[in-house]
Amino acid sequence: MSRTMVKHNISHSPTLKTIQMVEKTMEKMDRGYFSVADLKKHLPKQVNHTTLITILEFLEKENKIYVGIKGMSWIGNPSPKLVEAVKRGYRYPEDFPKISEKGILR
Repeated sequence: MSRTMVKHNISHSPTLKTIQMVEKTMEKMDRGYFSVADLKKHLPKQVNHTTLITILEFLEKENKIYVGIKGMSWIGNPSPKLVEAVKRGYRYPEDFPKISEKGILR
């Protein structure tokens, strides 16, 4: 195959610094929902679109953002108390007592 026929697949792997910049920007955004275009306007530095989408997919998998019909929203909460509460949390319906007419059954 000649060199001109080889397609180069350029990956857009974000750096930790870029991910942190996007996270900080999203945390500070005062609106509930915002679009990718809105986010790009608020970023202190320009980020390649494909790289930004990769970062947003990562943040969604990490449950730091919610992506919905109206746009996306920052939901990350680094509170150690919240993390501990989630770990101790109940599973429904397994952890809830069964209730009958005579009272609570276990």
